[in-house]
Amino acid sequence: MGGDGDGWVVCDAGHRHWGRFGAAGLLLRHAGHRGHADCVLLAHRVWWSHHGGTWGIPGGARDSGETARDAALREAVEETGIDPARVRLTGDTVDDHGGWSYVTVHARLETDVPPALEPTDGEATELRWTPVEQVSDLPLHPGFAQFWAGPDALEPLP
Repeated sequence: MGGDGDGWVVCDAGHRHWGRFGAAGLLLRHAGHRGHADCVLLAHRVWWSHHGGTWGIPGGARDSGETARDAALREAVEETGIDPARVRLTGDTVDDHGGWSYVTVHARLETDVPPALEPTDGEATELRWTPVEQVSDLPLHPGFAQFWAGPDALEPLP
């Protein structure tokens, strides 16, 4: 926590964003097994955060010289305590704002049953494995809501 990427910037469109070198988040997906639904890991953002009270994916600012994939995995481990050895990165989707971008890194959790997780860094009040068909029912972070409604939200799981 507290890397050189922490800070607000303004993109070419005039919007304010967190992450001096862009930001990245991990869309961690678990294929249902033995009656469990196909689900994704969501974090309920604390009230004081940007768009607090909404749901989104673990993520945050990229540090200088850090790839989006490295940043997304680092942030997810910091925020959730997830075992990085169980995470297989499968692709990414870039939302380029001109001078700033957010990269959603797609990943698969390689376990039979997704683990119960608790927030580990104070940036979320709750973590939840949410069935894919129920994600849109939650009050989503505006950026994540736009992504989730788009064509790149879910890659096929191998």
